[in-house]
Amino acid sequence: MISTSDFRRGAKILFRDEPYSVIEFQHVKPGKGGAFVRTKMKNMITGLVHEETFRSGEKFHNPDLQYHDMQYLYEDNGLYHFMDQDSYEQVALNKNKIEDVLSFLKEQTTYTVLYFGERIIGVNAPTFMELEVKETPPGFKGDTAQGAGNKPATLETGLVVQVPLFVTEGDIVKVDTRESTYVERVKK
Repeated sequence: MISTSDFRRGAKILFRDEPYSVIEFQHVKPGKGGAFVRTKMKNMITGLVHEETFRSGEKFHNPDLQYHDMQYLYEDNGLYHFMDQDSYEQVALNKNKIEDVLSFLKEQTTYTVLYFGERIIGVNAPTFMELEVKETPPGFKGDTAQGAGNKPATLETGLVVQVPLFVTEGDIVKVDTRESTYVERVKK
């Protein structure tokens, strides 16, 4: 059971028989009457965000969420095929189930698939991924690792990130998937 006093950003609760993730919360203690908690939360199935007010100390069940490591295999006719690393069972997901990780899809990479009961409700990319730079404008003479300035680079998945001027086509770069930002160039 999760109490409103245990709310944190990202806390998962079962509300009206559906899993929700807490985005923001605020404990309010008015001068008159009981304390309450104003909460902004996201439905993990539909993706809809709404605000709700709860009495202080109200309790909620933990949602029955399971995380499975699945390897991305290939895309075929708009379906994206993943294989469970433990049972070798394959599932095909449509674009709206994986839109959060679409710009990070790379074959033979392991992703975390979130289940609510028997139903897939989301896919999470690894926190950091190493991707090859496919296209970027050339750097200038004198560009160094300490140089200031950035330029756009298109990666092998189609994602465009800002990279330092010394990065060239063919380089492998480490990308933070939470923010879609460049972290560092990886030595080959």
